[in-house]
Amino acid sequence: MVPPPLGLLLALQGGLLLLGASGMLLLGLPFGQASPRELLYALGLFLALAALEEAFRHLFPASFREAESLHRVLGEALRRAGVGPATLLLLALLSGVAEEVFFRGLLQSLLTAWLGPSGLFLQALVFALLHPAPRRAFAYPLYTGLAGLLFGLTYLLTGSLLPGILAHFLHNARGFYEISRS
Repeated sequence: MVPPPLGLLLALQGGLLLLGASGMLLLGLPFGQASPRELLYALGLFLALAALEEAFRHLFPASFREAESLHRVLGEALRRAGVGPATLLLLALLSGVAEEVFFRGLLQSLLTAWLGPSGLFLQALVFALLHPAPRRAFAYPLYTGLAGLLFGLTYLLTGSLLPGILAHFLHNARGFYEISRS
């Protein structure tokens, strides 16, 4: 049996996660009502992040293996601390909300008001610099810088932090799930 293409798996995964997230939103948890446009942008951003991560994994295999070894250490520490799935989801949500509010809502807004469009790139650079990695995992900050650009562009296009928050939450939740299983 031939496995389904990666893109199809990512689309299904993202769709299922967004369905659950939109169900939370429609119930008023935690962000209120989300428009279909915001949900579509969130899904597109989530899939773009997953595709970017996969591309970097293939382009820079040694660098990403180094970053993944750090994730395994984190996963082991989380297991030893007894952190369960509910706590991991809460961490994913809190980090997604906090980073989007700070980097896009505050920093990008200030920088673009002060510097114009170049503020978007400076925001992404700061986002990358605050996601450090060892020298051997050099591709990880490059990946996070490009991710910061995608988040920032989504914020510029929609005028809303919600798509970025949802995509960031889903991306982090997937990452926490993967490291908790490694």
